[in-house]
Amino acid sequence: MGNDLDEIRKRLNSRKKQRQPVRSVVRNDRMNDKVSSSSFQDTEVKIHPLFNKQSFMIRSMIAACLFLSAGILFKADSERVAPIQGYVSDLMVQDFQFATVKEWYEGKFGNPVALFPTAPESETAGEKPVYALPASGKVLEDFETTGKGIMVETVLSSEVEAINAGVVTYAGNKDGTGQTVVVQHTDGSESWYGMLDSIDVSLYDFVQTKDKLGSVTNSEDGETGTFYFAIKKNEAFIDPLQVVPIE
Repeated sequence: MGNDLDEIRKRLNSRKKQRQPVRSVVRNDRMNDKVSSSSFQDTEVKIHPLFNKQSFMIRSMIAACLFLSAGILFKADSERVAPIQGYVSDLMVQDFQFATVKEWYEGKFGNPVALFPTAPESETAGEKPVYALPASGKVLEDFETTGKGIMVETVLSSEVEAINAGVVTYAGNKDGTGQTVVVQHTDGSESWYGMLDSIDVSLYDFVQTKDKLGSVTNSEDGETGTFYFAIKKNEAFIDPLQVVPIE
């Protein structure tokens, strides 16, 4: 009888030993299920953004359409769209200071790759800008006569250059000054170059100091050239000879 009890105990112990790994496996599976469930929940939180994707896509498409429409508008040569082109151009100049934003961006984040040309290393923050002559010559009409700018007589077929770095905010025909280029500088001022025979820059081009903007208009006798030059600061024209002396 005693031997039978010993045998039964041995069998029970043997079964317990066989069952223990199974139970541990079940526990491990349950733990893995819990871990997997919590990990999945964490992943779900990261996947879902905080903004509305549909709204974002709609706004992106509208912005792209407006951008393309503006590009097509400025490429059109029809006289019907000329007033609209002028309005949009003036609106962009008043509401967005391109040169100022460019300087701020480069000061904060450095020069963006392939977006803006690299500025010369000699230019340092805080220094007053050194203005270059748009073209050498003599003044035919001074600021007191015109009330806005000066007329300059120069050498035949001379190139007109930017007096300082900036962004071209206008390139086309203006009443009173003919073919005109307007460059906006980082301090918010503008330099105007008018009465040009040809224009060699496009709207929103970034130009460096002494970059060619166009050519002067030659006189009928073919001996000299003339161009118009003005500087606008704080929404008012100032005497350009106070900034850039021309002999």
